[in-house]
Amino acid sequence: MSSALIISKTQLLLIVLLPLLGSLLAGLFGRKIGRTASHSVTILGVAASCVLSAHVLWQLLQGAAPFNENLYTWFQVGNYSAHVGFMVDKLTAMMMVVVTFVSLLVHVYTIGYMAEDDGYHRFFSYISLFTFSMLMLVMSNNFLQLVGLVSYLLIGFWFKKPTAIFANLKAFLVNRVGDFGFLLGIAGVLYWIGTLDYATAFANAGAMRDLTVTVLPGHEWSVPTVVCICLFIGAMGKSAQVPLHVWLPDSMEGPTPISALIHAATMVTAGIFMVARMSPLFEMSTTALNFILVIGATTAFWTGLIGMVQNDIKRVVAYSTLSQLGYMTVALGVSAYSAAVFHLMTHAFFKALLFLGAGSVIIGMHHEQDMRKMGGLRKYMPITHLTMWIGTLALVGTPFFAGFYSKDTIIEAVAHHAGEHPGSLIAQYANFAVLLGAFVTSFYSFRLLYLTFFGEERFREAHAHDAHGHDAHAHDAHHADAHHDDHGHGHGAHEPHESPWVVTLPLVLLAIPSIAIGFLTVGPMLFGTDMMGHEKQLPFFLGAIDVLKERDVMAALAEEFHGPVAFALHGFKAPAFYLALMGFLLATLLYMVMPEWRKGITRTLAWPIKVLERKYFMDDLWIGGFAGGGVKLGKLSRLFDGKVIDGLVVNGSAGLVGLTAGLVRKLQSGYLYHYAFAMILGLVALLALANHYWL
Repeated sequence: MSSALIISKTQLLLIVLLPLLGSLLAGLFGRKIGRTASHSVTILGVAASCVLSAHVLWQLLQGAAPFNENLYTWFQVGNYSAHVGFMVDKLTAMMMVVVTFVSLLVHVYTIGYMAEDDGYHRFFSYISLFTFSMLMLVMSNNFLQLVGLVSYLLIGFWFKKPTAIFANLKAFLVNRVGDFGFLLGIAGVLYWIGTLDYATAFANAGAMRDLTVTVLPGHEWSVPTVVCICLFIGAMGKSAQVPLHVWLPDSMEGPTPISALIHAATMVTAGIFMVARMSPLFEMSTTALNFILVIGATTAFWTGLIGMVQNDIKRVVAYSTLSQLGYMTVALGVSAYSAAVFHLMTHAFFKALLFLGAGSVIIGMHHEQDMRKMGGLRKYMPITHLTMWIGTLALVGTPFFAGFYSKDTIIEAVAHHAGEHPGSLIAQYANFAVLLGAFVTSFYSFRLLYLTFFGEERFREAHAHDAHGHDAHAHDAHHADAHHDDHGHGHGAHEPHESPWVVTLPLVLLAIPSIAIGFLTVGPMLFGTDMMGHEKQLPFFLGAIDVLKERDVMAALAEEFHGPVAFALHGFKAPAFYLALMGFLLATLLYMVMPEWRKGITRTLAWPIKVLERKYFMDDLWIGGFAGGGVKLGKLSRLFDGKVIDGLVVNGSAGLVGLTAGLVRKLQSGYLYHYAFAMILGLVALLALANHYWL
């Protein structure tokens, strides 16, 4: 084999360590080396990492053997050991390219977005560190390396802002709930299989196939089911699935580049990648897959509905992320792991585009985020407007755009699964959810475009009421973006403006794969053909994803695949397209043609809208219920501790001793006649007793 086709350890180490090096230089020496040097070292580190990742993927596509090797032994106790190691196959390499490419563009974009922020060096250090941690996660060859990410640094970046600190704490606590399940799953793997190494665990997974465990007295559960559900609870936390989804919309409190990093290619997709990586385990439990299917379907449809009533531009995009993560999870539940990972990839490009586009709008609007205070921006921000259209068309699944190929494949896979299991309520519910989700996604996506870029210029009216032009979600006053002031007469007189090139260039570079990446890769990645769907090839994820033959829904869909053009043309006749079209038409009617109808509809649907605005009261449950209940329990404990333990037991016993001592002290007067009198009384008492008992 040619040396060019051997993946070297040095190359892989450089991929992960270069972003870490950039992070350390910017974080520790940023003030000394200056802003330009800070962003230069981090961007160069991530750029080199991206180029090397692309080279690794090219080597694998040319026939190089996957890399699997331990680099460092963390600890060894008896027969158990934990290592830091890399497992790089096509699944990993694809994730590496996506993570580093999106991260690189986010780094460039940040130069413009954070230009006036005091924490410029710290921010570049954090996002580079985050890239390092994501690479370590996707390249890991064992379960233990998957635990923990540094997203909390990013969400709470503006640490003087109370809402950011609250969001940070919320993300931390909710993810700890997921991690608790994840650690139980890892413990199960270690206990029943005896290793934390992927390759060894998957090879020996059959050892636990027929084992059972008593979870509740009198109830025997299959060991694979228990282990897989616990592992998936970890994925639910990372990938924000209902009910562990509440932290993700609040992560908008971080700067916009962070939103793009967390939502697009990195943290939230880690759970999806994790389940796909562990496909040999999940294939052993139909119950676990059904559980995944229900959670994914619920997330795909019901969280999308919340996006319909949001007015903060970033939160609309955030709820679309939740919905799309639900689609990926549904694909995992029907064993279409490759479709889930494929949607993960396409989604990374168009979701990063939408987030960075939203950030560009926020810059142009001088850090206004409320869409009700925008309107008519398309003539002021033509590049942002055009790229946001491309991202939206990809998101709603317009045929020939990237999102169509991945999203439609998932909808087809779920429909096939529902057809194979006509008596399964879970399968039918999932089919219903992903289809209606297409309508919901289309409605809130075009609503965002219309409110932001079309209609009357409401920002003039808003500025008349608010001389400062900031809403409750805008960040600290020191980041008012004076750097981009084109008119300089105070916020009330500001005109919106197109963002600088360091912001618009990443938008253009993300728009290209948002259009083309699905068309070019759907055949090779999903159906084992060349780009045009003609010649059969080895499956792209061969050896990385394992599916039982009787569950291989993608193999069934491959028989109907005749190339990306035929696939897209067929998409124009699919139910999902007509539902998306209905969402587009309804949004157009309510926000462009008959906007006066909105007031009547809002009055009629006041109660459902209230439920959606309160997010199904999930925040009340988590914050008021679980967190609030914990606080009340703590207060009760403190009351018991103060009144009973300290007051009665500790202070009470001390008081009793003091009282007794006081009484005894009064008997010790020092007068001889007192003692003589006491002796006489004692003698009389003794004589009385003697008379009673002995005489």
